[in-house]
Amino acid sequence: MRTYLVTGGAGFIGSNYIHYMFEKYGDAIRIINVDKLTYAGNLENLKDIEDKPNYTFVKADICDKEAIAKIFEENDIDRVVHFAAESHVDRSIKNPEVFVQTNVLGTAVMLNCAKAAWEQEDGTFKDDKRFLHVSTDEVYGSLPDDPNAYFYETTPIDPHSPYSSSKASSDLLVKAYVDTYHFPAIITNCSNNYGPYQFPEKLIPLIINNALAGKNLPVYGDGKNVRDWLYVMDHAKGIDMATEGGRFGERYNIGGHNEKQNIEIINIIIETLQELLPDSDPRKANVTKDLITYVTDRKGHDRRYAIAPDKIKEEIGWYPETMFKDGIRLTIKWYLENEDWMKNVTSGDYQKYYEGMYANR
Repeated sequence: MRTYLVTGGAGFIGSNYIHYMFEKYGDAIRIINVDKLTYAGNLENLKDIEDKPNYTFVKADICDKEAIAKIFEENDIDRVVHFAAESHVDRSIKNPEVFVQTNVLGTAVMLNCAKAAWEQEDGTFKDDKRFLHVSTDEVYGSLPDDPNAYFYETTPIDPHSPYSSSKASSDLLVKAYVDTYHFPAIITNCSNNYGPYQFPEKLIPLIINNALAGKNLPVYGDGKNVRDWLYVMDHAKGIDMATEGGRFGERYNIGGHNEKQNIEIINIIIETLQELLPDSDPRKANVTKDLITYVTDRKGHDRRYAIAPDKIKEEIGWYPETMFKDGIRLTIKWYLENEDWMKNVTSGDYQKYYEGMYANR
């Protein structure tokens, strides 16, 4: 049975990845989920699998060398899939030190612990061990308003926020381990993810939640910043395929081919909510474009991201399968059907789930 160590598995993308892996491989794999359970880590995301005999949750900080080393010592880890990171740009602008600590130093701890466990006496690494580092397209900086301009794996790194700088630093650290030690690592850089279980500080769940509550829908600047949107389950599939089929030391862009201006996203959400909410739901009257409120632009706000997933398609066979018009409907339906999840997250009660489920374990 292959054993995966997944960091940040209680977060948005990590929890969706764990669901995807169990749906695909079932009892043929074992997953150890390590998560610090910060504000964005929520074990309710995984409550349907918490009693599986081949699933283990460990509450630990990736910066804690002793805790991470202990996991490697007590388990024969075959794969590390490293999601754990501070990820919100606005928070990085206010508190950059936390992002450097988790995203750079935490990645160094993960690399060192995996290296110590996998390296043999002759300096080579045990067969069939792989480390997949999950990163972002934000490391590339900003593109011009040219529809033919895209981020490629060869695009120079040019981050503009403390968040993207910390992720670029962690990418380079992983590359250095490959170049220096021939460490068996692969890097993926994804575009903006959306889907179930996303914490409502990010654009799509924030707009859904605010619209349903009749609150203002904040739009940075003129709202014409462009992002490429990737449905999270497509991303999970891409990570799995890159882990198994990627070449060590290579970077693979995972993009959705779904470029939208932020204001387009907000208008689509409003229109879809109006369509999906029954006339008997009093919230339907609140969901209007009158809620759109333009606010001062974010500092260092990149204008456009667009990622070319050509390399991963050519080498590994992955491509985005979910069009935005379909993915956004699936996403909004999920939030409408899981309103208790949203209430717990926005009230802070999601942390009580851990206390109730794991306090005596």
